Amino acid sequence: MAKQFVRVVTDVYCDSQDTNPVYRVYVNGELFGERKWRCPDDQYLEETIQIHGEPGEYVIHYELVRPSTANLQINNYRVTRGPGRITNNRLRIYNNKFDIIGKTT
Repeated sequence: MAKQFVRVVTDVYCDSQDTNPVYRVYVNGELFGERKWRCPDDQYLEETIQIHGEPGEYVIHYELVRPSTANLQINNYRVTRGPGRITNNRLRIYNNKFDIIGKTT
């Protein structure tokens, strides 16, 4: 199947007593990025994840790098481009832009 390009955006919040905690983003267990948090505790960062992959399911996972004691919160997962849908942290990439639900023949 042909690969599709999908852009996912999430809102990342970090409540930390640490100085600049570090977090990582994984897609299906593969490291996609490592970031150092530099925003004030009362702000959030829009994280963009760009995937060029075959149709199927992709799991997006965030984790703090030890020894951080920060609280990392990920909200508002959304697909902003491409043939995909996301629920919680599970992205489904489709073969084309249209997903027909409940089609009967």
